[in-house]
Amino acid sequence: MFSDKVKKLATETLEACRNKGLQVSTAESCTGGLIIGALTEIAGSSDVVDRGFITYTNQAKMEMLDVSEEVLRRDGAVSPDTAMAMARGAIKNSDADIAVSVTGIAGPGGGTDRKPVGLVQMAGLKRGGQVVHQQHNFGDIGRDGVREATVIATLNLIKSLA
Repeated sequence: MFSDKVKKLATETLEACRNKGLQVSTAESCTGGLIIGALTEIAGSSDVVDRGFITYTNQAKMEMLDVSEEVLRRDGAVSPDTAMAMARGAIKNSDADIAVSVTGIAGPGGGTDRKPVGLVQMAGLKRGGQVVHQQHNFGDIGRDGVREATVIATLNLIKSLA
């Protein structure tokens, strides 16, 4: 299901977290669960993976992750503030030590000059720490390409937080 590159990185990510006794939760929009799926593709991941929030709609982001309506109205779903609020909501609403979030425009449509296809806002934090924000512009590399690149970048973010 996942490429060998993603499986290898997911295994390394799980090992990094396992070695430090850390659990992970994800808050996903444009990836629709692919990040948590990549982690749980690896046998024995249950000691690291706490839960995943699939929050494709703004309503889901508000209900499940406590993202404020004001942030969504002001900045939109694909924004640094939304990604950071999603990560904070995932840590708050889970037992995880690390939470990561992604929101972006995977395409093929939906992009604008200001927010083009391939733009992904990502955030992560370790419980009790500061939110780390990353912005990626993967370009219009196709829906599958944007989503895979996002999974890879997020797994690397988790590893860096572990």
